[in-house]
Amino acid sequence: MSKPTALYNYPKFWAECLGPASFLPTTRDEMDALGWDSCDIIIVTGDAYVDHPSFGMAVIGRVLEAQGFRVGIIAQPNWRDCSDFQRLGEPNLFFGIAAGNMDSMINRYTADKKRRNDDAYTPNADPNQRPDRAVIVYSQRVKEAYKHVPIIVGGIEASLRRIAHYDYWSEKIRRSILLDSQADLLLYGNAERAICEVAHRLSRGETIDSITDLRGTAFVVKSPCEGYTELDSTTIDVIGHVAPMLSPYEMVDDAKCETSDANTASPVELIDPRIINSQTVIRLPSYDSVAHDPALYAHASRILHKETNPHNARALVQRHANQDVWIAPPPLPLATDELDWVFELPYQRVPHPAYGDAKIPAFEMIQHSVNIMRGCFGGCTFCSITEHEGRIIQNRSEESILREIERIRDTSKAFTGVISDLGGPTANMWRLACKDEKTEAACRKLSCVFPGICKNLNTDQMPLVRLYRKARALPGIKKVLIASGLRYDLAVESPEYVEELVTHHVGGYLKIAPEHTEQGPLSAMMKPGIGSYDAFKKMFDKYTKAAGKEQYLIPYFIAAHPGTRDVDMLNLALWLKRNGFRADQVQTFYPSPMATATAMYHSGYNPLKPVRRSAARLPRVQKLSNRRLHKAFLRYHDPDNWPELRETLKSMGRKDLIGYGKQHLVPPRQPPQRHRTIAKPGARFATQHTGIDPVGRGASRKTKRPR
Repeated sequence: MSKPTALYNYPKFWAECLGPASFLPTTRDEMDALGWDSCDIIIVTGDAYVDHPSFGMAVIGRVLEAQGFRVGIIAQPNWRDCSDFQRLGEPNLFFGIAAGNMDSMINRYTADKKRRNDDAYTPNADPNQRPDRAVIVYSQRVKEAYKHVPIIVGGIEASLRRIAHYDYWSEKIRRSILLDSQADLLLYGNAERAICEVAHRLSRGETIDSITDLRGTAFVVKSPCEGYTELDSTTIDVIGHVAPMLSPYEMVDDAKCETSDANTASPVELIDPRIINSQTVIRLPSYDSVAHDPALYAHASRILHKETNPHNARALVQRHANQDVWIAPPPLPLATDELDWVFELPYQRVPHPAYGDAKIPAFEMIQHSVNIMRGCFGGCTFCSITEHEGRIIQNRSEESILREIERIRDTSKAFTGVISDLGGPTANMWRLACKDEKTEAACRKLSCVFPGICKNLNTDQMPLVRLYRKARALPGIKKVLIASGLRYDLAVESPEYVEELVTHHVGGYLKIAPEHTEQGPLSAMMKPGIGSYDAFKKMFDKYTKAAGKEQYLIPYFIAAHPGTRDVDMLNLALWLKRNGFRADQVQTFYPSPMATATAMYHSGYNPLKPVRRSAARLPRVQKLSNRRLHKAFLRYHDPDNWPELRETLKSMGRKDLIGYGKQHLVPPRQPPQRHRTIAKPGARFATQHTGIDPVGRGASRKTKRPR
């Protein structure tokens, strides 16, 4: 595997001599002020333009600008005709199109398929500034305006729809977004490497259809790329009633893998020498096949997720009618110095001045937070971080992180001395990795922490403790909070880390996500048992008391996740009552595109194991009435839910839980009038959790997300 060109080592395009723009231009007047006659690249995004490294299109724009290209931004265009897409003229190289920091359908609709009343990425939270399926709509308008200009789509919406996928809102299998958008190229994952390479190659005169050798890309072909050997996916993971041959995706005994010598341990059993050849392409079942056969859909999902390690993943291809969608292997992770370079580009760290005094909620939330890493090796099936950012952690250096904190302190007029977060997709995976590079390169496990923490994983969190100490010791820094989702199963491995976190970095409440208490749904989620939560809570309470503070844990839970039965939700509700939690805002499982749990939801099969047609189906909660019931169990204390819960308890043979005692879940009668108890400061409660983590931060609609 050849080493890629470092992002900062490309020969610069000629326009570098013009220097960086204060803000990337959004109008012709701004282009004129910069002395530009045209843009080389125009980025179209569904979000407001905030020049901050937590907003994906600002990052891509600044990365391309640093390569010497003139980059313009068309933010939240009027999509009803093509005129707004012409405001900057025709770009010399290509249009880059993204829905924004969130999938547009998740942004616009709740898990109950109701329209949201706000949009956190829009000035004044206006919910009407982007269309449904924004990538497709924007691409169509650009095609109308400029037929012959190449279109490259990317961001989370394109990334998670790169193959045939189940679409929750239409309740059907949709084609790859490449075909529906008619884009020339799709970039998935963190796209800095691919976008730089594409831009430079187009600037040298290559055509967009000739670029078929880049990692992290997907494109349409009529026939397989030259030099590849094709392997049918069903010969790797056999589907059928007959006894299957050994699957190369079946792990060897965990104990053997984890205790063998690091240089000889093999986490994968291989059955065919062809499948270790980097020039092999795996043919997934076609769009028509997965659209009509749930078992094949689950099988395709399993294959795709097993091919996410950039060190051993192979190309995938999927037939759509008379053409193929070709998906190159994932991009190689950025080295620390490259990630530092990306985050230290000349961002203004504020919204574009055209928005005036309008508030952009997503920006207000993250303006004083610092992203310290990318990726997640947790593998939670309802989350899409691994499919997008990868499971290998990409780390910024300590020095770069501290410089960004100082930059916030010195330049933000709104800064009060409090850093709102040091984190990323998770709070505590910074600098954690496999102990052996060869083992990591061979491994196809979907999680390093399920069903338990792999013994090959370095879990030392003292580097993070030292970072916290240095950050809060900086002059002018009063407090450094940790708001990203915490992996408490990792945290308990380092008591010193928990003590440091609880003593200095909790702002009264700490959010964590056990998600459930019952083994059925937890195993389908690939989450640890509730015992891990209990162990962490014990440590949290111990160090909180030692610090003389009043602090509380806020746990998140998911209703109606695949693998969940009514009795599981009942047991969770009883656990909540015993522990004194009253969930305020909760949400049911949200089937996001391409997530493993979405394959479970659609097919009933469990793609965490080889898919067999004869296998027992997972419990699924698909009817709206059942989804509402599971949500009602989480809000057992709400009188509006008591009638339904009473009837359900009777049908379950649990009348013993109806009454006025502490052991009862709901009372036998409704109160005489509806009233709500307002929680007092310090009351124990749980807050909203979307269940899909579309933003990759563990909290509902957080803003630092994979691009």
